[in-house]
Amino acid sequence: MELTLPAHPGFYMEFQKNVSLKNYTTFKIGGMAKYFFKVRTKEDLIKAVNTAKKLKLPFFVLGGGSNLLVSDKGYDGIAIKIKNEKLKIKNKNKKFKNIYCEAGVLLGEIVDLAIQNNLTGLEWAIGIPGTVGGAVFGNAGAFQKSMKDIVKEVEVLDAKDLRFKIYDFKKCKFGYRNSVFKRKKNLIILSVVFKLKKEKKSEIKKKIKKCLNYKKERQPLDYPSAGSIFKNPSGFSAGELGEESKLSSSPFAAARQGEEDESSSSTIAAAWLIEKCGLKGKIIGQAKISEKHANFIVNLGNARAKDVKKLINLIKKEVKKKFGVLLDEEIQFL
Repeated sequence: MELTLPAHPGFYMEFQKNVSLKNYTTFKIGGMAKYFFKVRTKEDLIKAVNTAKKLKLPFFVLGGGSNLLVSDKGYDGIAIKIKNEKLKIKNKNKKFKNIYCEAGVLLGEIVDLAIQNNLTGLEWAIGIPGTVGGAVFGNAGAFQKSMKDIVKEVEVLDAKDLRFKIYDFKKCKFGYRNSVFKRKKNLIILSVVFKLKKEKKSEIKKKIKKCLNYKKERQPLDYPSAGSIFKNPSGFSAGELGEESKLSSSPFAAARQGEEDESSSSTIAAAWLIEKCGLKGKIIGQAKISEKHANFIVNLGNARAKDVKKLINLIKKEVKKKFGVLLDEEIQFL
């Protein structure tokens, strides 16, 4: 079916056909989207969703593409790229400030704004390449912190009835790398209000430096990737993992050092499990399990989604075989 968009004043949505999605993901992998929209306003978003309904096509909302693996075959639907990018301080008092942030704002921008205004709570997000909308969608986190610690409310468009709705913190139903928005794909995040606490800039910069140093030392930042592939499993004791885990507390300690935002004494680092299976450095095609961090799969140049999936399946098989633990993917598939 041919797609014809109306042209009239106020219609700002950018529309393209057969767009390579690999250029919109941090993995730099993936085929073509049949249709591609860039939306900057609420009106744009409604028109994009209505277009999908009219054509009876699925749609996918794309943020920064930092937690996503796109199929080599592409996407036979409408990819909606969120590009609303307003960011401002809403109120000021001695202890807290509310920051209004639209979904298309890069995490780095709001981290910079927080530093400039002596606000703490976002230091853990330094260096994460995603957008605010995507981070709230997946309750992104690190260093025992996550989005759920700072979100006050979220504005969404409900694609079912095309109504705008406000979700307070309780309605967001945040969990480990999860939220109501991830479970109910009809809820499209438009903007977020964060509540951040005042702190001395010198203390904020210390936290920022610590987080950056940790990532530089332990994460493969020189290659395209989607970040951590698997969630860190929980609910296990050292004894249940066999003799390997008794050699050191590392599988549990590592999970509390930048991988997991709701860590406990029973949380295991997925990277430790993968490493102990001897899978570091394993290559299929141009996809490789990082030697620096085993929970990262990196693109050596021209990796394909099918090669990444083969490595994912290999990891799950070997970890299950050795430890009896079934890993659950953190990344999204399209």
